[in-house]
Formats: sequence, C-alpha cells, structure tokens
Amino acid sequence: MAKSIAPTVKKDAEYVLRAVADHNVKFIGLWFTDILGFQKSCDISAGELPKALSEGLGFDGSSIEGFARIEESDVILRPDPATFVILPWRHEGNVAMARMMCDVCQPDGSPYPGDPRYALKRNIAKAEKLGFTYYVGPELEYFYFRKAQGQPEILDEMGYYDQVPPDMGSDLRRETALALEEMEIGVEYSHHEVAPSQHEIDLRYRDALTMADNVMMYRYAVKEVAARHGVYATFMPKPLFGENGSGMHIHMSLFKGERNAFFEAKDKYHLSATAKAFMAGLLKHVPEIVAVTNQWVNSYKRLVPGYEAPAYVSWGRRNRSALVRVPMYKPGKEGATRIEFRAPDPSCNPYLAFSVALAAGLRGMERGYKLAAPIEDNVFEMDATMQSDHGIASLPGNLYDAVLLAEKSDLVREALGDHVFTKFIANKKIEWDRYRIQVSKYEIDRYLPIL
Repeated sequence: MAKSIAPTVKKDAEYVLRAVADHNVKFIGLWFTDILGFQKSCDISAGELPKALSEGLGFDGSSIEGFARIEESDVILRPDPATFVILPWRHEGNVAMARMMCDVCQPDGSPYPGDPRYALKRNIAKAEKLGFTYYVGPELEYFYFRKAQGQPEILDEMGYYDQVPPDMGSDLRRETALALEEMEIGVEYSHHEVAPSQHEIDLRYRDALTMADNVMMYRYAVKEVAARHGVYATFMPKPLFGENGSGMHIHMSLFKGERNAFFEAKDKYHLSATAKAFMAGLLKHVPEIVAVTNQWVNSYKRLVPGYEAPAYVSWGRRNRSALVRVPMYKPGKEGATRIEFRAPDPSCNPYLAFSVALAAGLRGMERGYKLAAPIEDNVFEMDATMQSDHGIASLPGNLYDAVLLAEKSDLVREALGDHVFTKFIANKKIEWDRYRIQVSKYEIDRYLPIL
C-alpha cells in the first residue's frame, strides 16, 4: 500500500467561491464531529459563504456532546477550504450541495479544546516535530439490513469475496465507491466480507487528518446510498450473534519526506528500528487506548476469540489472530511497508482513534521500547499457560474495564487533551451504567424458567 499522492489543486477560499458559482451550488454543509464521532452539520446558503470563510459561523456548543458548558456555550465553526467537495447527490429541485469540514474555535479564534479534529492535529504536530508524516489506510467493514429497527434482516447469505446474482449489496457497494471517487476520496477496492450482508470498501492511503475527514464522509456516503435504495447500513461492531463483527483495521506508517521510515532492507522482517519501537509502543499501551478505538458496549462483543477479531496482545506477519499484523514485504514495494492495527471498529471517532494509536507508537519511539518476537501460531488455540509463556496479555473484556484502564492512562489524557479526555470518560461511564441495569432477552430465556 504505497503512499498516495495528494490532489494537485490547491483549495483555498478563492477556489471554493469560484467552484460554488461555477457549479450553481445553493447550499454548503459545514461539518464537524462531537467527541463520540457523530457527524454534525449546519447548512448555509451560497450567499453566506464569503462571511463564513472569512469570519466563521457562531453556534451554541452547549448542545453538542462533550463540547461547552452552558455558561461558556459560544463557539465558532471555521470551514477548512481544503476539504471542499460537491456532494454527488442532487436534492429536491435538483439543488446542488457541497460540504466542508470545520475546525471548532473559541470566540477569540483559538482552537477549541473539545474539538476532536484539533486533538488529532496536536498529535500530528508532535510527529511532525520529530520529522515524520503519519499515514493511515483504514479498512471499514459494515452491514446492510432491510430496516433499522428490530431483529436485523440480512440481504444475502454470501461470504468472503462472494458474488452471486442477484446481489443488491454489491450494487450498493459499487455505487458508494463511485460516489466516494467523485468526491476525490480514493478507493483501492471493495468486496463482500465474511459475514452475511457484510461489506468492505478500502480507502487509499492518506495523511491522518485527511483520512479522518474521509472516514466521516465514507460513513455518510455508505448510509446515504443505502437509504436511497430503501435499506439500512450500519457500522455497529457486532449486530449478528454467531457471525464475524465489523472491524476497522488501520494500516499505519511514518514517512520522512518520500522515504518510508518503517522500511529497512537488511532486517529479517524488513522493519526499521523506528517501526519496531512504534509497534512496541502500540502493543504496550493498547489496553489503555481500546476504550477510544472500541468505544461502545457492543464493541467488546466483537473482540472475542473465534471471529477473526483480536482478543490478545501479540503481533505477527501472516497471523490474523494477532492484534498487530505486518503484511509480508514485496520486493520493490518499500513504500508499502506498514503495520496493521486490527482492534479498532468502524463506529469509533476516527480523529481520536488515530490520535491514540499515534501517541502510543510515538511513546514507544521516544522511550526506546523493545519489540518482542512475533507470534505466528494461532493465539486462539493456545491455552492460558501457553499464552503466559509467550507473554501474551488479554484485551479488556468489556467497556467498563477498558474505561478504567483509559482513565488511569497519562498517555490517553495527553493524546486527547484534558477537555476531551474528561468528557469522554464521563460519557462512557454513563453508557456502562445504562447498559448494566438492563434485563436482556438472554437472562429472561435462561433464568425465568428455572429460578
């Protein structure tokens, strides 16, 4: 997976204003993200665009999850012209619409500490200070169902890479990929995944900030196309019992200019000292960061043995039971050397997930962590003694355990910033409390007849 080349067209305020006029765009969506990763938007007319670009747009931050308190509610949206795209869907009356991602700022123009995009920018700046550019390529899996409520109804019974007509899901997937390409979001390939009605579209490698913006657009596009065809798309990590859940495997590397800092020709695994220290940091701190990369109660229904999702902390090459996998090196493809972080799921906040993964890797580099030997055996088939002998730890088994580890982590606090960290932890504790007092169908079926 070589580093992709950024678009050559520079998108500044002048470019945006000209494009809006040339394409008769009537409304522009100003998009931003709350701490949980939910997309927020405010639409403005084309006539209001010059003012929004020069001054920003004020709004009430106290109504947004994890943002301002009511006594300090005024915040400003600052559109980022580099993110301007015309949406490929026409709306009622054949109206053209566009969108720009926004930074959230305080009234004095300084970055708002509760903005997840700002959190990622801070972590990227730390890598850049060391001379590195952080590139990522996520693989987001998702499901199509016939409706959003009740027991999930699948569209097909197919499996990995299957294509058997009639195949509505594949048509939806291809339409989505075309829409993404039209919005300048590079797509490498797409295919049916392991579980029934499960699909994946892989995005072309980009710098982390651009990719986080693209992930938000990806999730919107998948749902938009599905809804236009009367079905529901979900990024819920584990919607079907007994089937594989949906992951967001994150391929990562650091570049110095045009050189891949993770590649070393003479090393046994073709990994540089930088790559090994980065991996060691990720492996050491991963129990602390999974509350961010796997942020929902349902996330931990996926992270169990037997369904191709990692449950234990280890790394390997061909071993897909490993938490971190290093794809095999292909001669002449030095630029594609990377590591694959397999724990995250596609429902996380990508700005925060990329932040904590980078922070863990940089911590390993800064402190000179040593990378243990790879595990090439199937970790799921090892008993507890064998796992202990290999030094293999387990990931947290539920959201509450993960949150307790994150709460004690100086790395997570530093990566997210005090504001986001405090709000995120509080939100997750509330979610756990709401979950644990529920009485599930399993309990009724299991205990009511015998107790």
